[in-house]
Amino acid sequence: MGQELLAFLVEVSHTIVKGLPITIGIAAVFTVLTWFWACNPGRPWWHKTDLATDLCYWFFIPVVTRFLRIGMLILGAALLFQITTADGLIAFYDNGHGPLAAMPLVIQMMIFLIGEDIMLYWTHRLFHGERMWKYHAVHHSSEELEWISAARFHPINLFVGTVFADVVLLVAGISPNVFVVLGPLTIAHSAFVHANLDWKLGPFKYVIAGPVFHRWHHTAADRGGEKNFAATFPVLDLIFGTFYMPEGELPDNYGVADHSFPTTFAGQLAHPFTAQPSPAIPQK
Repeated sequence: MGQELLAFLVEVSHTIVKGLPITIGIAAVFTVLTWFWACNPGRPWWHKTDLATDLCYWFFIPVVTRFLRIGMLILGAALLFQITTADGLIAFYDNGHGPLAAMPLVIQMMIFLIGEDIMLYWTHRLFHGERMWKYHAVHHSSEELEWISAARFHPINLFVGTVFADVVLLVAGISPNVFVVLGPLTIAHSAFVHANLDWKLGPFKYVIAGPVFHRWHHTAADRGGEKNFAATFPVLDLIFGTFYMPEGELPDNYGVADHSFPTTFAGQLAHPFTAQPSPAIPQK
């Protein structure tokens, strides 16, 4: 038991250490960009009142995501393909399997991005429903929306959202090698759409999610909070009638309407299991 715990802690530390260079690079880039193109001018991100909470999520969530994904991949292989041995799992997932794995890696990455975004669009809408909002409210709880707010997700939200989508595509045959490129890009893009930037991206606003597009999603429900569900490709919002980027206006006033919502990391993790059910989506 002691050896297993030590191995687990070593893996956790490796995951955190691997993320440090990316974090430092992202912080430096958005510090400079926000200086010139802030959407909501004010104090810098390192003066956020709930910065400690964001930092906990930023370094804790990659660990949770990694181990949830591994567990679901093992379960998926066992239930669907009766593969239960370590060697069998390595052979099954190492370079993917089936017709998808035979495609060039670039094509696999495109399929992964599109397939994942379609699934995330619908699970995102699911989490804005009355039953699931209590978990997703954690992500909307930041009143000072910044790049570092990107990782603020409750583990249940992760499990049903990103991790589930990843596992579906990997079990379907996509090679895990797509994560070598898409992993850092996904982190950077997630930070980008949460960054305090006034970038609308011009005609490309329909092609790729940008800061203004996603910041509208973090506003009140009667503004843009019930719009812009796509994580990567806004065309999904165009297709399903949820695209929102009004001309001549920038988003502001973020967070949830429940002023008693916890601001600490531990408090937010526990909140969905202790809070009374809300009759409506409690956004500002």
